[in-house]
Amino acid sequence: MLNLNHLRIFYCVAKNMSFTKAARELCVSQPAVTAQMKLFENWCDLKFFKKKGRGIQLTDTGHSLYTHVCKIFEYEKEVERLIDDFKQLKQGVLRIGTTKTYVRLLMPMLAESFRRKYPMIRICLNEGSSKEVIQSLLDLTNEIAIGTKVLDDPNISFSPFSKEELIPIISPSHPFTSRVSVTVDELAKEPLILNEPGSGTRKYVTELFEREGCPPNILMETANSEFIKEQVIKGSGISFLVREAVQKELEQRKLMTVAIKGKKVYIDACIARLKNEPLSPPAKAFLEMLDELCERNLPIKGIRSLLAKRETKVNPIHTDLYGYVHFGI
Repeated sequence: MLNLNHLRIFYCVAKNMSFTKAARELCVSQPAVTAQMKLFENWCDLKFFKKKGRGIQLTDTGHSLYTHVCKIFEYEKEVERLIDDFKQLKQGVLRIGTTKTYVRLLMPMLAESFRRKYPMIRICLNEGSSKEVIQSLLDLTNEIAIGTKVLDDPNISFSPFSKEELIPIISPSHPFTSRVSVTVDELAKEPLILNEPGSGTRKYVTELFEREGCPPNILMETANSEFIKEQVIKGSGISFLVREAVQKELEQRKLMTVAIKGKKVYIDACIARLKNEPLSPPAKAFLEMLDELCERNLPIKGIRSLLAKRETKVNPIHTDLYGYVHFGI
């Protein structure tokens, strides 16, 4: 088998047309270069150099070999530059999985901030339920997931990220709009339109009814939050969604909410990653950016507070994410 070390020595000698200069470049002794070159010629049963006065010159065979070997070591330099680009975040891919709520409300801001700092990194964003995006870590589809801890796996590390208020939503014509608060039992008797199993919202709503011993009257379940809002506006039923996801409709009075008597429900969103899998440079940089937002490792109190914190640091701009973001799950 061809010894690449011999090729490198041959390349340095032929480039410098000197055993002494090649030895200096390779940081070895001149006799070592001469000995290795002789071994290479013997192995090939060919002569690559011939003496010319006090110097050397390439034979025709050596000249032909040098032409090809140059391509090898020119490509080596390209590979070294590529590796350096990866380390310095001048190239690379950031693969994130997150929930549908965060992909719409949070990720545009985070992606914009990340791209300001690392404009050459391509962002691949996969959306799905909390269960799907956390499973994507185990499938090695994504390096980072933002969602609720609906899977408890010893191979996954979860770090608190934000607390989102989960509220009941009703149509403006619903009788509950005249009430200051309602009980969990009263909510359970209403036709409920819920997120699909596997979502963080569904997990917390289910736990709310289970704690009170009130089996919910589930009319419909879907993965589409916009469809849920449309059905609630029509008066087809009631639902539960993160406050920030319905803030616009609440302000426009297309939707209403009502307090749950004696209770407030919050969704705990986490940053998840595999425990024993080294992160790529883009993933490390993204987590460092998130750490800056989470002061003293405490969860952010909702998307709105995160947006407000960010707006105090930079003026928002509008960018086209779709050239960089790919929706997959």
